[in-house]
Amino acid sequence: MATLTKYPEPLVFGLDIGTRSIVGTVGYQEGKQFHIVAQAVRFHDTRAMLDGQIHDIHKIGEEIIEVKEQLESQLPGRKLKEVCIAAAGRVLKTAVGKGYYEFQDTTVVTQEYIHSLEMIGVETAHEQMMQENDTDVKFFCVGYTVIRYYLNEYEIGNLEGHKAHNIGADVLATFLPEEVVDGLYAAVALAGLEVSNLTLEPIAAIQVAIPENFRLLNIALIDVGAGTSDICITKDGSIIGYGMLPKAGDEITERLLKEYLVDFDTAEKIKLIGPKRKSLTYKDIMGISHKITPQEVYETVDSVVEDITSKIAEQIIELNGDHPVSAAFVVGGGGKIPGFTQKLATHLDLPEERVALRGEEVLGFVDIQVEGVKKDPLLVTPIGICLNFYNQKNQFIFVNVNGNRVKLYDNDKLTVFDAALAYGLSNEDVFPKRGQDLTYTLNGKQRFVRGEQGEPAKIVLNSKEVGMNHEIQASDQIVITPSTVGEAASAVLRDVAHMDDTITFIVNDREIICPRLASVNGTLVSEFYEINDGDHVEILNYYTLSQLMQFMDIETPHEVFVNGARAGADTKVYENFNVAWIDREDIYKAERFVTVEKQEADSVEETIEEHDTVQSDVQQIPNPSGKVMTETVEDMVPVTGQQDKTLVDEWIEQVDANKNQEPIQMKVTVNGTPVTLTGKRNYVFVDIFDKYPFDLKSVKGTTLVQKIDGKEAEHFSALHNGAAIELYWKE
Repeated sequence: MATLTKYPEPLVFGLDIGTRSIVGTVGYQEGKQFHIVAQAVRFHDTRAMLDGQIHDIHKIGEEIIEVKEQLESQLPGRKLKEVCIAAAGRVLKTAVGKGYYEFQDTTVVTQEYIHSLEMIGVETAHEQMMQENDTDVKFFCVGYTVIRYYLNEYEIGNLEGHKAHNIGADVLATFLPEEVVDGLYAAVALAGLEVSNLTLEPIAAIQVAIPENFRLLNIALIDVGAGTSDICITKDGSIIGYGMLPKAGDEITERLLKEYLVDFDTAEKIKLIGPKRKSLTYKDIMGISHKITPQEVYETVDSVVEDITSKIAEQIIELNGDHPVSAAFVVGGGGKIPGFTQKLATHLDLPEERVALRGEEVLGFVDIQVEGVKKDPLLVTPIGICLNFYNQKNQFIFVNVNGNRVKLYDNDKLTVFDAALAYGLSNEDVFPKRGQDLTYTLNGKQRFVRGEQGEPAKIVLNSKEVGMNHEIQASDQIVITPSTVGEAASAVLRDVAHMDDTITFIVNDREIICPRLASVNGTLVSEFYEINDGDHVEILNYYTLSQLMQFMDIETPHEVFVNGARAGADTKVYENFNVAWIDREDIYKAERFVTVEKQEADSVEETIEEHDTVQSDVQQIPNPSGKVMTETVEDMVPVTGQQDKTLVDEWIEQVDANKNQEPIQMKVTVNGTPVTLTGKRNYVFVDIFDKYPFDLKSVKGTTLVQKIDGKEAEHFSALHNGAAIELYWKE
């Protein structure tokens, strides 16, 4: 600002552009004391300001010129060029945004992460505010306060230095619409002034009315002006809420002008009648004189004051989380009317002494050097506007982002992140983006694979690569390449399931070792199957009979038994189940073999070899020795010719002995229960399952015990009349 040797520098010019008047204050700070060296007030001739917002820019500009000239007349040789201003709460929007960030691995929290977290909260608050207001108006964030931080979803006072899986913050952000700011700047520019600092009226008022050491308490500050009542709530050292009520002093004035039939200015004079005055004489618009007492005035406006204080109390409680505050301070001219603080105390359910008008007692640090100016609640906001200059010098600046001019509200802490948000980059374009996650179920349990983390946004500031939290200044050139998306999550079946496990079956008294099968959405797949999102994967603990035969590379025999029960192609064969068969074609060949008259040995040997050679590499003929041979399919080899002849000889003898017999009836006992077998010429062990109820489909032990007359038996062991059969599962 301009130099004047009489006063220390800088000399601050504060302008409170209110609904009813414009108050100009010039002063300087020395130590903890603020000295006022010039003061001027200009009441509006018209309703150029309504509810704290400029309606007639040119009219307000002219009035600012008058105030400026009055102040300069008190400062000989001084020309005012820069001014500090405040925006009214009438156009203030607030929202609480939730900032949240999850780390891929446990990470030590630094200031970089904390600032990024706060910016996420501001962005979330902006989105929420825009949704709630449902408007296309562009809003600027003019300040924010962190209400609380979270570490791994638990509240904490300070995040820095802690190890975290995730961090969070509740951020109270305040916003002003662009046209409001532009209107204030335009009016000031018409008066030949430049804005050196912009703040909010409730922030300016709290600078004076509630010292920082008081803000640990849960206190409400209400600045009752002419058009609006601005509210600010403090708690635990922070400002936790801002609010505004479009009801204030003008409501009282309008009630008086309607009651007494006077113009606005006369009603204002009536409103200001002091309680100690006996009476006031006024003329109505008809020219008739009237005399009125202070008590009559207060009774007339009682219902209006009741309504205003009731609405203020409701908003205070709402802003304070539906709880009353501990105390309340009132500043501004609208709250000076007798009875205002008492009614507010009643609605806040507080003792009257805890709701007070703040004025002279909070201005002890103020030295007024202007004749005729007294310490008054009306001065709280103008002085606060001046003091804000020292605490936070801010204004709107312009930077260039990706070739576009971006306007930012300068709070002395602007970073690239602020420019990115103002430019329109979303949070997703700034921070690394994960690739698509993969969700599937494995054996009925949900599994989740995270996508890969992408690359963060690349920022070049004035030809130098910097981080997102790098500070910026006016006219900076910023180029931002948005962050990238990481690789989508992927998983191969063998990497997420134990596909190298095997499953063993007993086939014709041999152990057959098979690989596990897997089903995806009902279809069999290999271990190399790449899992898709939403897949239902099941590692099977069984084969169907047809799958087992296919694996062994043989055709399914006509008659197969699983654990002694006849089975079909879809029968499920579980671990250690017994599978056996005597192929009907083999029996037919055997019958044909014995009906042929004696032939040469080499011919007989050829016939045996033709019929008994092991197909593929699996021995299909039951082992008469009853021994179990453990070998994989790859290791199995055909048995010797001599063994084959022995088996065929057994079949020939059996067929020859039975071909001319009639079906017989045989009586046996199974686990002590009499059972009669009918319909066949002879019977083997598995025939009892046709007559005796035994559950072969459910495995209820480790081994199926089969005995005839106390001796171990196989599926096709011959039965005799009166045989004592034992059949049970052994643990």
